[in-house]
Amino acid sequence: MVAALSAMAAASPLKDAKRIVVKIGSALLVHQESGRIRREWLAALGDDVANLRRRGKEVLIVSSGAIAVGRRHLGLVGPELKLEEKQAAAATGQIRLAHAYEEALARHDITVAQILLSPEDTEQRRRHLNARATIATLLSLGAVPVVNENDTVATAEIRFGDNDRLGARVAQMISADTLLLLSDVDGLYESDPRTDPNARHIALVERMTPEIEAMAGTAGTGYASGGMVTKLAAARIATTAGCRMAIVAGIPMHPLAAMEAGARCTWFQASDTPRGARKNWIASAINPAGTVHLDAGAERALTQGRSLLPAGVTEVTGRFKRGDLVTVHGANGQEIARGLAAYGSEDAALIQGHKSREIEAILGYRGRDELIHRDDLVLTD
Repeated sequence: MVAALSAMAAASPLKDAKRIVVKIGSALLVHQESGRIRREWLAALGDDVANLRRRGKEVLIVSSGAIAVGRRHLGLVGPELKLEEKQAAAATGQIRLAHAYEEALARHDITVAQILLSPEDTEQRRRHLNARATIATLLSLGAVPVVNENDTVATAEIRFGDNDRLGARVAQMISADTLLLLSDVDGLYESDPRTDPNARHIALVERMTPEIEAMAGTAGTGYASGGMVTKLAAARIATTAGCRMAIVAGIPMHPLAAMEAGARCTWFQASDTPRGARKNWIASAINPAGTVHLDAGAERALTQGRSLLPAGVTEVTGRFKRGDLVTVHGANGQEIARGLAAYGSEDAALIQGHKSREIEAILGYRGRDELIHRDDLVLTD
């Protein structure tokens, strides 16, 4: 049995995945009648996550369910809640969800970390970089981050509205190569399979087109806020960011293991690699906020694929904040690269020409060793 599972895993599309985002909807995680967490199902999912991690893969979970769980404990009934009631339900539900995930993964000695995000955290560059750095650090330390929308403070007008798009934004933020949307359906169909028994299942979508998007049905009912419309919106975000995506049936026990064993799903092919998509975005961005000038040694280091360290910087011009786009000029004054600054212009000017180990003494805090990390830098010359 173990040998058979290993063989199936070797043939799985997840074989080459390195960083995986798993999105879990409320309808899968919470009993719609009782409002209770499906703990047995969650434990089985924890087994699947542990199996992926044993094979060297990083896993991050994007979870719905805080409002659905919290409303029962607060006695909130009815199909529609007021905004402040949703926020109150989320406040108590998030605690219970965090405990449930902790229990599900503690059996495998896996540490869980909770992260609450709002749209601004993925769209504003400084907050984007902060969230990206936090998640990357947690993954490097062996933890499984569990992300949810910060429903306790989000308004009806300023929120993701569904965790399919949140999952895609998180995958984009952390340069994940695979996004798995666990759903109550096993993929995309040419028409709604709930009303058309002859609807044809689509196993692979090579490119997002108007025809593909027209196949989407309407949003689900009950606790679930998403539907195929939001899943295809997520697919467009993820695939453009170089992340392939799959819609997977999540209701059965061990849904990820079932998928690797050949269960039917729909894959959306990425248009690039995560690294390539991020580099293309940086290269095509307009209106740089400042300029960094280098000595010959730092210029050579960049051409060899290294990060830009403060020691090689000779001058900083312009006014920019951490996360802003800056141009990088070589010893002859010509632009050679573009990148996202890890320090604002004032701090960058203070540490220019200094060794990375001196940064804390100069600025009074310990930041990154690099002024521009190689993952955030693109050669243009």
